[in-house]
Amino acid sequence: MRSAIFMSTAHDPNSWLRYRTPMTMDDYMASRMISTPLRMFDCDVHCDASTAIVLSRRDAARDTRNSPIRIESIGAALNQPWSWDQISLTQMAAFDVGRMMWDRTDYRPQDVDSVQLYDGFSILTMIWLEALGLCPTGESGAFVEGGKRIALDGELPINTNGGQLSGGRTHGLGYVHEACLQLWGRAEGRQTTENRVCAVAAGGGPLGGSLLLVRE
Repeated sequence: MRSAIFMSTAHDPNSWLRYRTPMTMDDYMASRMISTPLRMFDCDVHCDASTAIVLSRRDAARDTRNSPIRIESIGAALNQPWSWDQISLTQMAAFDVGRMMWDRTDYRPQDVDSVQLYDGFSILTMIWLEALGLCPTGESGAFVEGGKRIALDGELPINTNGGQLSGGRTHGLGYVHEACLQLWGRAEGRQTTENRVCAVAAGGGPLGGSLLLVRE
């Protein structure tokens, strides 16, 4: 999964310079172990950044430079207990987030063209894939294997700006910004082919939130 993310990062002028070249599996395996099974390159990269999001009524957005992007649906969850060591790592709040989001829309997971999913640690992106119903539970490993399915020209492009693993830790708003660029067709060298519906999700453990964004 990491190498697939790097392919898109090479086209992001705002990504970290050190992460703009493709990584081999040997590079990854040679990196320092942080907490088994996560290595250094499974952890996101701190950076300085800012993001501005403008929200308005639909009628007020009609005459703007870019086509309006509609918040079709949201999901959110804050579950107890708060401590990570008291929750199931395979049933995080992300699953409640996904259920809420899909309960509020007629769109289905198969309608999603690309996704921007939280990658504070690489495993969380895979959990979000399952929690949002983008692949069956327990099958995210097979889903991302080889990287082709989640590449820019794949079935479901993921974290097209490199996410936090490569582009830098801009947290939830960074994903929203990239989703908007994709939906507007302004992502330049990392633009996806299909770009009408995008799912965005952030968080891990006992909390999380998501947006289903649609270009009008």
